Amino acid sequence: MIRIRALGLPTVWGAMAITYKLACPLAQQTSLGARIVTSAVFFAVGTGLVLHVRRTLLRELRQARRVAGAAQSALLRPLPPRVDGLNVAAAQLSAERGSSVGGDLYEVIATEHGVRVVMGDVRGHGLDALGTAAAVLGSFREAVHDEPELGRVLHRLDRALARHLRERPRVEQAEEFVTVLLLEICPDGEVRALNCGHPWPYRLRETGVEPLARTEPLPPLGPFPLPADLPAVRHGELRPGDALFLFTDGAEDARDGHGRFFPLADVLTEADRNGTLLPQDVLGAVFTRLLRHTSGNLPDDVALLILRNERELPRPSGARGTARPATTHAQPTTHR
Repeated sequence: MIRIRALGLPTVWGAMAITYKLACPLAQQTSLGARIVTSAVFFAVGTGLVLHVRRTLLRELRQARRVAGAAQSALLRPLPPRVDGLNVAAAQLSAERGSSVGGDLYEVIATEHGVRVVMGDVRGHGLDALGTAAAVLGSFREAVHDEPELGRVLHRLDRALARHLRERPRVEQAEEFVTVLLLEICPDGEVRALNCGHPWPYRLRETGVEPLARTEPLPPLGPFPLPADLPAVRHGELRPGDALFLFTDGAEDARDGHGRFFPLADVLTEADRNGTLLPQDVLGAVFTRLLRHTSGNLPDDVALLILRNERELPRPSGARGTARPATTHAQPTTHR
C-alpha cells in the first residue's frame, strides 16, 4: 500500500505531462514562445519527480536506520552501571557515517562462577556483521551460566559461530572470523582470561597503565579449530580501585593525517591519572581524543568497555562491627 501510494504522484505527474503534449494546442505549436512554455512544463514535471524520488529514498533510509538501530540496541543492550561490585561503562561507534550499527560486541554478566565478560570484533562492519555478532552474543549469554569452565564457554561460542557460518555462502564462510576475549573476575579479584586474536585489555591502577598480558593470543574464531583443552590463564588480580579497559582494535589502529597510530595507553594514563574519574568519564575522554585524532573519520568500528573494582576490602579481625574474643582480667593478689 505504501509503495502504491508513493508511485501514485509520479504517475499523475507523468500522465499530466503526456496529456499536455498530446492534447494541448499550445504544445503543438512550433513558435519560440510555445517551445519555451512546453520546456518549462516538462522541466517542472521532471524537477517534481526528482524531488519526490529523493524524499522517498530519504524516508526509506531513515526507516532502515531506525530498524538497524533498534536491532543494534537489542543486540548490545545497555549494560547495568554496576555488576557484582564492579562499576561498568561501555560505548560503541560505527565506522559507517550516519550508522549506529557495527560489528563489535560486548557483554558483562554476573554468574555463580564470577563476573564473566566478552569483548569481540566481527570482520567487517555494518548490517553484514550484525547476524554474526548476534550468534556469538546469544551463545555467550547462555553458556556463561551453564559452563563452569571458561574454556567450555569458548567452545560453545565456536560451535555457535560454525552453525551460523554454515548458512552463509562458501566464499563468505572462508573469509568470516571473529576475535574474542573472555574474562572471568572472581569474587576475590582474581582475573582469568582466554583470548582469540583480540587486543589485550589495559589494567589501570595507581602505579600506572599496563597491558593485562603480553603473550600471543590464540587465532580468531572461524578459520581454525580450537584446541580440545583450553584452561583459563590467570592474570593477577583486580584489586579494589583497579580497572580493566577493554577495546576493539579500531581504537589502537586509528591513525591521524600523518599516519600516526592513536596513543591509547598514553591517553588512558592522562585520563585516569589519579584513579578518581568514573568509568563513564574515562570513556568520554578517550572517545573525545580518538575523534580529534582521526578528525572524525574512523577507519573501523570502535567499542570500549571499562570495569572498575569498587568492592570493599575485607575488614581486618577486630575492626568495628566484628566480634572480639573475650578477655580475662587477672584479679590482684593481696600478700599479707
